Amino acid sequence: MTDPLGQSQVIPYLQGLSKLGHSISIISCEKPERKNDQSKIQNILSESGIDWYPVSYTKKPPVLSTIQDIRTIYKLSVRVLKERKIEAVHCRSYIPALVGLRLKKKFGLKFIFDMRGFWADERVEGGLWNLKNPLFKIIFNYFKKKEKHFLAEADSIISLTENAKQEILTWKINSGKPLIIDVIPCCVDLNLFDSNKISADKILSKKTELGLHKSSFILSYVGSIGTWYLGNEMLQFFSRLLIKIPDAKFLFITPESSEVVLKMASGQNIPADSLVILKGARNEMPLLIKCADVSIFFITPTFSKKASSPVKQGEIMSLGIPIICNSKIGDTDKIILESHAGFVLNELNNETFDHTISQLSKLQQLNTHEIRRGAEKFYSLEKGIAAYNEVYKRLEN
Repeated sequence: MTDPLGQSQVIPYLQGLSKLGHSISIISCEKPERKNDQSKIQNILSESGIDWYPVSYTKKPPVLSTIQDIRTIYKLSVRVLKERKIEAVHCRSYIPALVGLRLKKKFGLKFIFDMRGFWADERVEGGLWNLKNPLFKIIFNYFKKKEKHFLAEADSIISLTENAKQEILTWKINSGKPLIIDVIPCCVDLNLFDSNKISADKILSKKTELGLHKSSFILSYVGSIGTWYLGNEMLQFFSRLLIKIPDAKFLFITPESSEVVLKMASGQNIPADSLVILKGARNEMPLLIKCADVSIFFITPTFSKKASSPVKQGEIMSLGIPIICNSKIGDTDKIILESHAGFVLNELNNETFDHTISQLSKLQQLNTHEIRRGAEKFYSLEKGIAAYNEVYKRLEN
């Protein structure tokens, strides 16, 4: 809960569900380096009537530390069950689902498998599990078997994308009952990411502070770099953009160190003064994103990315900023095209980049209100809370 993702993609939903009358207890693993943030999160959750049981996340030794974390979570879960009247266990991804399924079997709880993506495939395709290593091959096969077990035993399944749902429905799952799969993407707080709350003067002031000229074309990227996010390809695109617009700037809003970005940019012969690299707190993000004319993200289009719902997409669209992205990532193609929110590239090469850059004027003429309406349709936090509420109510009945 102390991670940015927990604060954008877990806590707001649970606060909304608490307001609707659900009694919620959270068990989460927290990184030791974020221990100083725990009191702030504790206050936020307490104000919403949510009980929180943080445990320390362990990383070493690999595999054994995860087994220990699972044991710790299970023991704590049993304790919470004895203290409170728990009717359902809502598991976010595969490791918690190991605990949740055991709790269902032993205590008769309803089991919600909120899968978040094809986790085992992500670990392999992201280079974290090398299947040439016999240990990782055993672990991968174990979780692919458990994946079907979770799906078969779940009382409710949550998928981030329709693409992943349709993929799952082609699998042979021996459940003896129809699979109940609800699609709830990574939603965005439309009240926070709202252009109407950001004046032109604030944008100009922020641009001046960042050393961005008010008339310069500004391309932005939001988020981490590496693993899935193709930093080199995005910088390659920007290098082609500089040929047409020499005074263009690339605004990187990222937790990565500036040295990492500058080294990648140097490989594309991009001058350092064409880049602005900074970190942004959550409450600063709307203004920072609004400084850009267009935002870009390229993601490796592997099998597991069928289940991916980029958080950044909803945030950018909610501010009416056009997007350049690549195809075959979750439901991104469908949402971008249906919302008239930007360009979807099928190839990542200079020819495609140059063609896209030649169409930038069309991109900048897209209707910002229509882009915002796309975010409201697909990524509204209120709709996400309502969808989870329907899942909970269905299990109650």
